[in-house]
Amino acid sequence: MRYFDDIEVQVPELIGHYDLRAEEMIEFARRWDPQPFHTDPEAAAKSMFGGLTASSLHLFAICTRLFFDQPRPMAILAMLGKDQVRFPAPGRPGDRLSYRTQCIDKRLSRSKPDRGIIVLADELQNASGTSLMTQHVTLLLATRSGRDHQHGLNSTE
Repeated sequence: MRYFDDIEVQVPELIGHYDLRAEEMIEFARRWDPQPFHTDPEAAAKSMFGGLTASSLHLFAICTRLFFDQPRPMAILAMLGKDQVRFPAPGRPGDRLSYRTQCIDKRLSRSKPDRGIIVLADELQNASGTSLMTQHVTLLLATRSGRDHQHGLNSTE
């Protein structure tokens, strides 16, 4: 478990990889984002994208899963926000995704010294290094001194 105290500013981290599969993309989109360019390969081929693309919601979900599954998870108390979300290029079937992050800001809570706030700059890229998604995520983390008094951590040490 990594606490607020353990997080270093401006240190890039690889969170994980994920392989996009057409069947999963279509299944996810049919349920949550049924645009034809996500659900129908023939319609997608005729769209401005020229082929099937992953839903932005699917890319969010992949990042969330990879972040949760990382070997040394953070002592997250709450997500406070997502900002500057961008999708500069579409995810495609067969893409091998890489999810990277780095802390760009951190500060202790002014009112509760057992917790701190960090801002992460995230990027999801395909194997050729093309950026598919970028975002800033603001998280509330427990400090090492406050770890025994916090509730709601995503796992235990």
